[in-house]
Amino acid sequence: MDLGLRDRIVVVTGASKGIGLACAQAFAEAGARVAMVSRSRANLDAALAKIRHVEHRPVAFVADLVDAGQSSAMVDDVERTLGPIDILVSSAGAAKRSPPDELSPAAWHAAMDAKFFSYIHPLDAIVKRMAARGHGAIVNIIGMGGKVASPVHLPGGAANAALMLATAGLAAAYGPRGVRINAVNPGGTLTGRVQEGLNAESRMTGLSPEALLERQQARIPLRRLGTPEEIAQVALFLASPRASYVTGAIVPMDGGAGAVI
Repeated sequence: MDLGLRDRIVVVTGASKGIGLACAQAFAEAGARVAMVSRSRANLDAALAKIRHVEHRPVAFVADLVDAGQSSAMVDDVERTLGPIDILVSSAGAAKRSPPDELSPAAWHAAMDAKFFSYIHPLDAIVKRMAARGHGAIVNIIGMGGKVASPVHLPGGAANAALMLATAGLAAAYGPRGVRINAVNPGGTLTGRVQEGLNAESRMTGLSPEALLERQQARIPLRRLGTPEEIAQVALFLASPRASYVTGAIVPMDGGAGAVI
C-alpha cells in the first residue's frame, strides 16, 4: 500500500541503532528523503551501510540533541541540505536502567536530559516551522515505562510520562495549524536496551537475565518481544497521509501486556 510518503523530507533522530534505524530504513524504502541524526558519526556510518536498495540515499547529520543549540543547528542543516521538513520521528536518547538503591539526584537529571530534552529540543525547533507552513507530522517513540512503573526504570519512566503529556498537549496546540503529533509506546523490544534492563533487574532480584527474559515473555499475551521493524511500521502509518485524522494518539505496542483502557 502506498502511504504517500515519496519525496517527503523526514528527520529520524536516534537513527543509528534499534528502532530509530528501523524507522529510517522504513521511510527510505517508502521513497522519502531521510535525514538520519545521531551524536556518533561512526554509528551513523555503520547504519548507512545497512540501508541499501532505496530510491533516495539517507543523509547523516551529527548532533547531540541534549544540547538545544546543536538541535537547532541540525534543523538548519537539514533544511539547507534537503528542504523543508515534513516529518519528524523522535527516537533519540534512552535513560539508563538501574535498581532504585543505585539512583541519585544526578541519575534523575540525566534521565530527563537523555530522554525528555533530546526529544523536546528538536521538536521545538521543527514544530514551529511546520506550523508556519501549515502542515507536518511528528511521531514520538516513547515507551510503556511511562505508563507502567518499573523499579529498574523509574527516572526513564518519569521522562516517558512527561513526553506523553507533551505529545498530547502539543497535538492540541498545533492541530489548528496543520501539524499532527502522535506517539508510539513500545513495550519489550528486541534491541540492546533489553539486555541492559535484564541485567539491572538481575542485580536487584538475583535471578539470571535468561530466567527474567523467559518470565517477561510469558507475561505477554503474544508470548514474544516486539521487533524494531514492527514499531517502525506503525510510525510510518502515523506519519503518513493515511493517518490524516489521527493526532494526540499514544499507541501501545507491548503485545497486549498492558491490558488497560
